[in-house]
Amino acid sequence: MSSIKKLLPDLIFSILLILSTLFYAYTFVDFSIPPFEDAAMIMRYAQHLAGGHGIVWNIGEKPVDGATDFLFMAASAGLIKLGFTVGQSVRGIGFVSHLLTVLTVYWTNRRIHNGNVPFSFLSGLYLAVGTGLSYVSAYFGTPFFALAAASTWTLGLLLMREQNPRWRLSLAFALSGLVTGLIRPEGVILASLMLAAVVAVRLLDGDNALSLWERIKARGVIPIVVIFGVVFLTLGGAYFLWRWDYFGYPLPNPFYKKGEEGWKWDSFQRSMLNALRLCLPMVFAFILGFRSNETAKRTAAYLIPVLGFAAAFGLVSDEMNYGARFQYAIVPIALMSWIPLIGGIRFEALKQLSVKERGAYLAAGAALFASLVYYSWFQNCFLALYQQSCDRPYERDGRLEMARMLADFRGKGYVIATTEAGLIPYYSGWTAIDTWGLNDQFIAHNGSITAEYLDKYKPEIIMFHDYYSPLVPPKLTDANLAQRWFSMTILMKTYAEENGYVLAAVFGDSPYDTHYYYVRPDFEDSKRLIEQISKFRNYFYPTTGKRSINYARYDDGP
Repeated sequence: MSSIKKLLPDLIFSILLILSTLFYAYTFVDFSIPPFEDAAMIMRYAQHLAGGHGIVWNIGEKPVDGATDFLFMAASAGLIKLGFTVGQSVRGIGFVSHLLTVLTVYWTNRRIHNGNVPFSFLSGLYLAVGTGLSYVSAYFGTPFFALAAASTWTLGLLLMREQNPRWRLSLAFALSGLVTGLIRPEGVILASLMLAAVVAVRLLDGDNALSLWERIKARGVIPIVVIFGVVFLTLGGAYFLWRWDYFGYPLPNPFYKKGEEGWKWDSFQRSMLNALRLCLPMVFAFILGFRSNETAKRTAAYLIPVLGFAAAFGLVSDEMNYGARFQYAIVPIALMSWIPLIGGIRFEALKQLSVKERGAYLAAGAALFASLVYYSWFQNCFLALYQQSCDRPYERDGRLEMARMLADFRGKGYVIATTEAGLIPYYSGWTAIDTWGLNDQFIAHNGSITAEYLDKYKPEIIMFHDYYSPLVPPKLTDANLAQRWFSMTILMKTYAEENGYVLAAVFGDSPYDTHYYYVRPDFEDSKRLIEQISKFRNYFYPTTGKRSINYARYDDGP
């Protein structure tokens, strides 16, 4: 009976967190929006896998690992097989994962750090109203990855605390880290950084009169590292060999495209700024953690996965980083780390204050609490570069309406070559060439698309996005052609014009930012498609939501 009484406050506040999250989702999150452009790519893979076609971009072609959220994609496919729609499966996994992560943050702070109820509740609420549900509404699997990261860090914190770590706990930590790596490849880096933090705490805590090797032996570091290594080398290695055999190359396909230029200082800077923005309130606790030698050691160890993971994104380009989703996994980690760093700060002086003074401090504390929650919610205003309001992350998108029109022609073997490899391929159901290469093995490994590769498919439609139009022609300078995106679209434009394609439309609400649509004129439905695309009325430009102008009407021909 006493144990139930002990748990009762935590159960009440857990229910409050769940209700607060549900209320926030119902009131502030727009679930009417379609998938974000990049999220639709994963949905296409999940749909094909659920349909028994394997992990393929185009049905009937070789497997390609463009869906870097491997376990999320596989879990979504499993739910689709059970009868859920693609959207329900993707959003369902994300929503449940978000709720569980909120509860994990609360219970970890309460049971592992012995944090008080207000601080623990604030930590959970900060996560609840942050960007997590915005990723869910946009159909991303980010909260699923964050849940795995939070679970692994919770087990890591338990390993830091135990005098003689149980092997079962070390095994659970390693397996959870492996799952984190199976969801997204950078999860391997994050899990390894968590292991480094566990080792650092166990070596630095307590009497350091012993030599380093003596501390390693005495503090149970070796079993933790060995179990972690065995799990990753055996189970992780088996998965790695399987995927190498299945896909034909060792790393996820986007890595060859996004990581081909080596270290990127601009990506590193953006990643660190994203991490700072998402975790800013916890930064003050980490600074306070360096106030004494005792807390400084633990603070430094807790920073290993936070700073290390953010820094790792200097290895790849920052494209597709909707709402800083790449860095989001460090938010629950920071929320489960800040409370012990302010432990020992004395508040006894408050007891000596008058009732009026204590009331003022209580009101100030409540205002600070509300301000932190508001700050977390405010991050939803920075999900996309072109976001116009906090209420809606992106506008009505003509690519979606165009894809639905093209879906009337699915099943005829038609091919579209496009730079916009999200909404159009997913909703149209056409065979698609992702000309940027994130979902195309040849292009990713070759470095760029070629005219010969286009000629192999002879696509019925060539569609691309760039920053010119018939009113503002592209400037073919060496500097411009050195830019990979520009040179790719010029190749597509040149190929279309040299092979007699008809320019059906150049949609944009400005002649400086447009979507080109070329149609090959010699197949059964070409005339009908040219007419429908050229007269398309519902092409709203995604960056502004305004109805587009068809600048192809101003084209005088090549």
